[in-house]
Amino acid sequence: MKANKNSSIGIFDSGVGGTSIWKEITALLPNEHTIYLADSKNAPYGEKSKDEIIALSVKNTELLLNRNCKIIVVACNTATTNAIQFLRDKYKVPFIGIEPAIKSASLSTKNNTIGILATQGTLNSRLFETTSRQISKEIKVIEQIGEGLVTLIENGKLRSKEMTALLESYIDSMLKKNIDCLVLGCTHYPYLIPQIQKITGSKIQIIDSGEAVAKQTKSILEKNNLLKSEKRGGKKNQFYSNKNKNILASLLLEYKESSIITELDF
Repeated sequence: MKANKNSSIGIFDSGVGGTSIWKEITALLPNEHTIYLADSKNAPYGEKSKDEIIALSVKNTELLLNRNCKIIVVACNTATTNAIQFLRDKYKVPFIGIEPAIKSASLSTKNNTIGILATQGTLNSRLFETTSRQISKEIKVIEQIGEGLVTLIENGKLRSKEMTALLESYIDSMLKKNIDCLVLGCTHYPYLIPQIQKITGSKIQIIDSGEAVAKQTKSILEKNNLLKSEKRGGKKNQFYSNKNKNILASLLLEYKESSIITELDF
């Protein structure tokens, strides 16, 4: 079956974090139907090898293509930076990737010092290195691996004492180096913004890429004549988790009426 305007937008992430991207997409494109995969069983991707990340990304992509998705959003910074070129070479469907918004931060900083909180897999990737080289040499980039943050979110410990302690450690380390912008380099991390703001107050600007990704998704759908113009009626958005769907459901409470959340072994 060939994908058309009425086909779904496919989205996958190494768990529940990519729902932060899903929310931006569905806000901008309310007529579209979506299928979301939370590969929580294999989270976090940031601690895996490039070959493992590619294999998991292929598995997720093929599951979405088997459901006739017309475009695929790789709602995972680590999967984007390590696997998206492979996916684009292998499949004909359009792909939207997620990159840390360091370009935006470089334009926003007042003291030329920005911080990036990301997984090891993202910070070590060739794509991130290439993107970093494109910003002004006058900009100082303070990198911080957010080890443990994704795992806590995936285990339902978003607002735990362990999370607070880790965040304080990571953020304080960057504040001591005088950052005035903080780039969130993982789609799980926007859920931490309220806690980060408690630590930083109004000292820094927090930047993530969700809105930009939604706009790019709309642009590519328009370019390929795949944008759905009419209302989607009673069709509900599909969410699949291969671990504990309750963690996913806890982040989608306000979308309960328009969503179906299912556990699926994939």
